[in-house]
Amino acid sequence: MNKPPGPLIPPAPPPRRPIDAGWRQWIAEQRLRNCTPESMLGTMTSAGLDSAEAAAALAQVESDPVFAAARRMQQLQRKLESVVANLQQVWELDPRYAEVERIPEPDLETFLQRYVRGCRPVVLTGVTSDWPALQRWSPADLKARFGHLEVEVQQERNADPKFEENKLDHRHKVRLADFVDRVLAGGPTNDYYMTANNEVLRRPEFAPLLADIGTLPRVCDRSRLAELSSFWFGPAGTVTPLHHDTLMLFHTQIVGRKRWRFVSPLQTPRLYNHHNVFSAVDLDRPDFHRHPEAAGVRVLDVVAGPGDTVFLPLGWWHQVSALDTSLGFSYSNLAVPNHYVYQNPDIRNW
Repeated sequence: MNKPPGPLIPPAPPPRRPIDAGWRQWIAEQRLRNCTPESMLGTMTSAGLDSAEAAAALAQVESDPVFAAARRMQQLQRKLESVVANLQQVWELDPRYAEVERIPEPDLETFLQRYVRGCRPVVLTGVTSDWPALQRWSPADLKARFGHLEVEVQQERNADPKFEENKLDHRHKVRLADFVDRVLAGGPTNDYYMTANNEVLRRPEFAPLLADIGTLPRVCDRSRLAELSSFWFGPAGTVTPLHHDTLMLFHTQIVGRKRWRFVSPLQTPRLYNHHNVFSAVDLDRPDFHRHPEAAGVRVLDVVAGPGDTVFLPLGWWHQVSALDTSLGFSYSNLAVPNHYVYQNPDIRNW
């Protein structure tokens, strides 16, 4: 005779997630960002944390002496942020602030005063009037003169959202002739690019490229050109994401056009600079829900074509996009102090 079925045993409740050190750090960070405890409690319970324990942890952080110390340091940080924000407002009083000037090279003192010490980007026209590179350089010329040589390029960039931060992982050695063929056949793409990291201008085999460079801007020291210059080559569609350099430089466009977008260094607190010299903001596809502070940033925009020389002043953020197959030459051999130290953040998971 069969026994009647016993009472159903309810399934055991899922184990509660502990409020560990990672969650406590998250609580402190969100409060420092002025997120409300109510919104944070919703996030925590949605993640499987016990509501009462989460509420207690939220209350506890406000009396934590370590968090109180962080609040003090935050006051100092906000003072600095307000100082640079006010200076930015003063800069923007200039009715031509949003314009990147295109001018013939001025005399040395004017250039130093307005653009170096005045910290303003500018496009110089006519600097390259005697450069053999303007008549000679082309993908075909590269292939004919240097195609047998091996060079370093970046590849497989499209699969990595942080391709520039991880650029060392994308290094590949290729014959230059093969890379030229790939650029010409592949159409617009950001997947491969021969960037400044290739260091070809430090190699004696590529010395003829330097011989194609004529008169430099007056502020430059010609004797240091070989050690402080870089060569760029890639298809339309290559992008250098928003970042800042740690020195001043010139970039001369030889073949094709590039779009340069600049953001003042005084707006750094609004650019989500959590790692090194890189911004999390993409000017092509800004996400103002994720990066709301970036919505008010003033962006300067200019296109540089063959023969144009862009001056990048100290600390200016820039994002650069190639509109055509592009050959460029950059150099930082300014005969003025050009070594600066930045205390860069190293927060990779924010």
